[in-house]
Amino acid sequence: MSMAERIKELRIAAGLTQEELGEKIGLQKSAIAKYENGRVENIKRSTIQALADLFGVKPSYILGFDEDDEPAPYYLDPEAAEMAQELYARPEIRVLFDASRNATAEDVQMAAELLDRLSKK
Repeated sequence: MSMAERIKELRIAAGLTQEELGEKIGLQKSAIAKYENGRVENIKRSTIQALADLFGVKPSYILGFDEDDEPAPYYLDPEAAEMAQELYARPEIRVLFDASRNATAEDVQMAAELLDRLSKK
């Protein structure tokens, strides 16, 4: 799989548009489109690293150095992955995913307790 195909595959798997991906890593939608169409061969190291960090893969995966180098799944439990994708697809809940990206363990615990309280009402 080419670098262009991997970038597109990772973006789609994350449920992002080209514009959303660009915003997250500080690029224009047109740059993302060029990357995905293979019109740019020499992507900056900082961009490769930003993509790897965002998608939770090694830079070597994005670059396509090792065909056997598969991205690690974000969720180990397939049922949890499916549930997360369903939730992420709902715009009113997507904000929770974005807000939790930099959350501490204490933040997550507080949010879980709040949601638990709300569900009991």
